[in-house]
Amino acid sequence: MISRTPVAAAASLGLCALALGGAATATAAADDDQAMVSVFHAVPGLDVDVYANGDELIPDFKPGTLTDPQPLPAGSYDLKVFKAGADPKGKPAIQKTVEVPAGANATVVAHLNADGAPQLDAYVNDTSDVAAGKAWLTVRHVAAAPAVDVRAGGTPVFKDLVNPKEDTATVNAGTVSADVVLAGTDDVAIGPTDLNLKEGTATIVYAWGSAEDKNLALKVQTLTGMHSAPSGVNAGATNDPDAWPAYAAGFGLLGLAGALTARRAVSRDRA
Repeated sequence: MISRTPVAAAASLGLCALALGGAATATAAADDDQAMVSVFHAVPGLDVDVYANGDELIPDFKPGTLTDPQPLPAGSYDLKVFKAGADPKGKPAIQKTVEVPAGANATVVAHLNADGAPQLDAYVNDTSDVAAGKAWLTVRHVAAAPAVDVRAGGTPVFKDLVNPKEDTATVNAGTVSADVVLAGTDDVAIGPTDLNLKEGTATIVYAWGSAEDKNLALKVQTLTGMHSAPSGVNAGATNDPDAWPAYAAGFGLLGLAGALTARRAVSRDRA
């Protein structure tokens, strides 16, 4: 089993520019120069207002929100994030200018680190074809909690996962009962919950929240369209947790501002 963690990079995928596709002064590339980007706000108890290039994009953005993937144009964006209701003429809690290049499907997650401090990580989502009868399954630890095991039907399949790492596998399509336990124990921290792993999909499970505050929860993201013909079955695909292939290396700590800007920007981009 292989764990991965986002790799620090100044402009990695430019994913902080989530939802900034229509910002007034952004430098945008051609329509075909886009990335597909989702954002998950996983910081409990933190409502924020987000601005890009001086324009308010999302007022009162709530924790627990996961946006759908949206195409975003490449460009340069100045991001500012304020506590919800704060004067935007004041000093922002976070300010960052980011570049947005094209390509890839990714999710940016604003969450708590293992010590309970807010941070942001970006992850690439595997949208490559999966063998007939199979599905992608990814688990991401983005909670203020110690190392965990993720079990399917009571059997650990992702072991000793620490914040902010992830594990990915190809698995048989079907419904599985999953829960999260403290690593090496049977002490259930989250769940159980049923996961419907449909053929040709990628299911991404986020363990988020705070163990200390007793608000740990699961959030599920599902991406579709990864079907392949039976003739394309990969004989190496397996449900053996020790043989599951690595994919979707993370892309960098991009700053909280960008991760919290998806919703309003989508409507601006469509306007």
